[in-house]
Amino acid sequence: MKKVYKIEVDCANCAAKIQDAISKVEGVNSVNINFMTQKMIIDIDDDRFEDVFKKAKKAGKKVESDFEVID
Repeated sequence: MKKVYKIEVDCANCAAKIQDAISKVEGVNSVNINFMTQKMIIDIDDDRFEDVFKKAKKAGKKVESDFEVID
């Protein structure tokens, strides 16, 4: 299931690091973070979405503490 989220990230370099970290989370099929639009498109299997999404947010926070996902 692909979902689009509004995010807050401070710089393009941070966005790239966060995208790299989230893409390595098991269960994430794909992720695209756009710094200019402050949006994240993430694709996770439907049956594990909530669990994997929590891990993805945690991975992003670990890289950049200011990273926020606005649900």
